[in-house]
Amino acid sequence: MTEAGVVAVSAETIAYIERFAAFVEASPSSFHAVQAAAAALDAAGFTAYDEADAWPPVGDGARGYVRRDGALIAWRTGVELSAASPVRVLGCHTDSPGFVLKPQPDFTAEGWAQAGVEVYGGPLLNSWLDRDLAFAGRIVTREGSTHLVRTGPVARIPQLAIHLDREANTGLTLDRQRHTQPVVGVGAVSVPGMLAAQAGVAEAEVTGWDVRLADTQPPTRIGAEGELLASPRLDNLSSVFAGLSALLDTEPAPGTIAILAAFDHEELGSESRSGASGPFLADVLDRIRAGLGATAEDAARALAGSWCLSADAGHAAHPNYPEKHDPRVRPRPGGGPMLKVNANQRYASDAHGAALWERVCHAAGVPSQAFVSNNVVPCGSTIGPLTATRLGIRTVDVGVPLLSMHSARELAHVEDLHGLARVTASFFAGA
Repeated sequence: MTEAGVVAVSAETIAYIERFAAFVEASPSSFHAVQAAAAALDAAGFTAYDEADAWPPVGDGARGYVRRDGALIAWRTGVELSAASPVRVLGCHTDSPGFVLKPQPDFTAEGWAQAGVEVYGGPLLNSWLDRDLAFAGRIVTREGSTHLVRTGPVARIPQLAIHLDREANTGLTLDRQRHTQPVVGVGAVSVPGMLAAQAGVAEAEVTGWDVRLADTQPPTRIGAEGELLASPRLDNLSSVFAGLSALLDTEPAPGTIAILAAFDHEELGSESRSGASGPFLADVLDRIRAGLGATAEDAARALAGSWCLSADAGHAAHPNYPEKHDPRVRPRPGGGPMLKVNANQRYASDAHGAALWERVCHAAGVPSQAFVSNNVVPCGSTIGPLTATRLGIRTVDVGVPLLSMHSARELAHVEDLHGLARVTASFFAGA
């Protein structure tokens, strides 16, 4: 305990947060997050597979992964595998709300060079104002080669001065088209040219891009004891990194397969080839099953014994808006990762899922808490119900409590972040 009565952050947690912060820094877009995850898997001896190639049979102790655009699925098998071995899946997503670069983005206004951007998902628009922003994502050249790109801080969405809008502090209203286009310089500026230069190719060769704005302020521990992490993209890199760390560090339970399924496009509803509503996870499971010589009967038995933890960030009780939360179920910082419950199946958790969650948290020595919405506040959703619907696999929704969700910069307790990784490791180990 400190003099103020606050529990000091453990050295183990500090080390985890430092690794997580480096992962966030390396992941300004979903494509970069997948690249960073793949690099960690490569270093740990996982085999990269191409969807277009034939895959070898899967055996005891196998380690592999496959990428699809901004999504990645990785697996690690235990010993004593059989054709009916169940899977334990940590499902999450690599994307976050924000802004993406439009076609023909370059224009000028009042002498300022600007870039046309489109709103992606449901960001808190005002949180992006007056920040030093980069462009990050992928560009594709005429012959089809892909290049990941990332500029330095070159853009800013400028807010109107208070002198020109005396009512700004009583009700800021932003037009999603007119008020969100960033300044990138003075005079004529080519944003595609900047991106091409980052890739070392001619601008004329660039024929397409999937590029977003990214906040350049790094993740930072704040708070009286450094117990909080202020960071971009906690929703949902907090879950991606927890699953990645657990997969790298944990031997799966005998007769099981541990899987990290990091999808893209969750913030848009997941309906894409790399989203949770697409066929990616089912395709990978089918190929793993084929490598085990599984029949349809074996596959059905395997799914019946399988579990998915759908891990996505959730809401901590807000100190300035307490009325927005359920009057009794109130997640607190440092109280541990949350079980997320919704009677209308916006989350997939049920009583069996709650029992599993209690077991894995107890085995990891990590406290847990529950989240349920106030009845008058609409509830968001996750990949959990989508995965349960597509595969018929038992699914439980969980996540780290945040403040400022969908802001350019969110806030979480460091022990909750580390706790999710520890619980996921317990889940993979078969608790």
